[in-house]
Amino acid sequence: MNQSAEVIGAEEIDPRFKYEISRVRGAENIMQCFQCGTCTAGCPVSRFSDFYRPKRIARMIQLGLKSRVLLDRHIWLCTTCYTCIDRCPQSVDIANVIRALRNISIKYTNSMPFVYKFLAETLLKTGELVYEIPGLLTKKRELSGLPPLPRGRPEVIAKIFEVTGLAELLKNVQVFEGVK
Repeated sequence: MNQSAEVIGAEEIDPRFKYEISRVRGAENIMQCFQCGTCTAGCPVSRFSDFYRPKRIARMIQLGLKSRVLLDRHIWLCTTCYTCIDRCPQSVDIANVIRALRNISIKYTNSMPFVYKFLAETLLKTGELVYEIPGLLTKKRELSGLPPLPRGRPEVIAKIFEVTGLAELLKNVQVFEGVK
């Protein structure tokens, strides 16, 4: 027996957690994971991290280790490259499972990485996904004969944020830097 393995107490197990995750669109097949490890073998992040393992996360969900999964900041390392989905023999959409975990984690911990909050606030303010397009870039495109870039519609984004509750969440959520 591995002496470094952490003992799981019965009080840590939430048998409803796997069903909570499987009700999220895109995460329906989480119970079909049979732990082959193909997702982890193809994951570019797991090559550089001793902690981020999609297979491990799937198993923790199946076992009902809700607190361990939702408090683990490593779920924010997924790049959503979808390699895990492309290779899974059971059609488990682990990238969407991770997305679901992130959304639930924000509500569970009232925290998110700084960069995600920054990007969401930028999107809300400008309607631009990554960053506000500087006027100099717009001018350079015009002088080069390129068509103007499509402009964001912050009023539409604001309405979506309001309806979904994201605007309120962004006001109150705490941020953390990186993964420890």
